[in-house]
Amino acid sequence: MKLMITGGSGFIGTNLMEFYLKQGVQVRNIDIKPPKISSHQLFWKQVDIRDLENLEQTVAEFKPDYVMHMAARANLSGKTMADYDTNTTGVQNLCITCGSVPSVRKVVFASTMLVCMVGYQPCHDQDYFPGTLYGCSKVEGERIVWRQRNGFDWVIVRPTSIWGPWFGPTYRGFFDLLMKRRYVSFSGKMSVKTYGYIGNTIYQLDSILKSEASNGQTLYLGDYVPTHINAWAKEIATEFGYRVRTVPRALIWMAAKFGDALQRCNIAFPMNSFRFTNMTTDNILDLSETEKIAPKTPFSRVEGNRLTIKWIRTHG
Repeated sequence: MKLMITGGSGFIGTNLMEFYLKQGVQVRNIDIKPPKISSHQLFWKQVDIRDLENLEQTVAEFKPDYVMHMAARANLSGKTMADYDTNTTGVQNLCITCGSVPSVRKVVFASTMLVCMVGYQPCHDQDYFPGTLYGCSKVEGERIVWRQRNGFDWVIVRPTSIWGPWFGPTYRGFFDLLMKRRYVSFSGKMSVKTYGYIGNTIYQLDSILKSEASNGQTLYLGDYVPTHINAWAKEIATEFGYRVRTVPRALIWMAAKFGDALQRCNIAFPMNSFRFTNMTTDNILDLSETEKIAPKTPFSRVEGNRLTIKWIRTHG
């Protein structure tokens, strides 16, 4: 098959590129940024998906059978919806383009679990409750897919908290704190959430791409067994040969308020109220429909920990 990946230079995209290149698939990465892996350079073309004319030309020339749309602005630092036009205009352009290129059979559109606030359980696929501008932009992206889907099969996927090799600062920071023995647990309740090791996410995406049963569905991506953040931290610390310290809950809460004050002065600090709430709010998502399509994820969490630590040590 011929596969085009938008955002193939990002975290999930890089792992997808690596997986399909090893499978011998003819694959093309279109991204505004160069690949993270130098050997992927041959398969990359610099394209901004907000540029409809360039996007149409690139897709028409490559003639993909399948498209995996991973390109997005995924941080929370945007000030207006216009800052997230990759997630709206970009999706619209891709729908238009894929509908006009006869070779395209199926498109997998990556959204996010943050179309609903952490802790909110949606009743159906279009039950939205975003708490950030990023989440709002992804809601609009999903609505565009629903409105403009034509000429090809499609599926929307919502990655949960995905981690592993080539990840960005959010979860890389979690591993770095543990590696430097600076991570501390705190007394009382800590969250239980749906996380996902990237190796399992790639398996799920490949299964979804190839499954007719996934067409027209909205599916979450993540590991099927929920993760207790404290247990996960202890597992990682064990790999580094030590035990995680526990401090009073009130101390972490005060650190979060201090971090809020520093944030208002544009000073980085490892703890703030958003992060504290995130660490104490459960967010277990329903992956039952995904599990029907991709029932046997290949990696345990401990295996994922070890492979991630190996990658950190290799890549700095």
